[in-house]
Amino acid sequence: MGKEITIWYDSEGDYLEVIFERKEGYFRETENDAVMEKIDKDGNIIGFSIMKFSAIKEKPLSISLHSNVA
Repeated sequence: MGKEITIWYDSEGDYLEVIFERKEGYFRETENDAVMEKIDKDGNIIGFSIMKFSAIKEKPLSISLHSNVA
């Protein structure tokens, strides 16, 4: 069985969130102002969010998420 991924979109706030693993973590900035990556205490990427999702003009949106783990 595969891993469960949670995808949540708030149309009123125009906010998309994708969570790979449900655990405690925090969001930090990426090179794209609209995208935040969620990482756990060890630096593993556990998700990401996109603010003003419908306003993204770059199609397809491409962003690299960077884990602190080697």
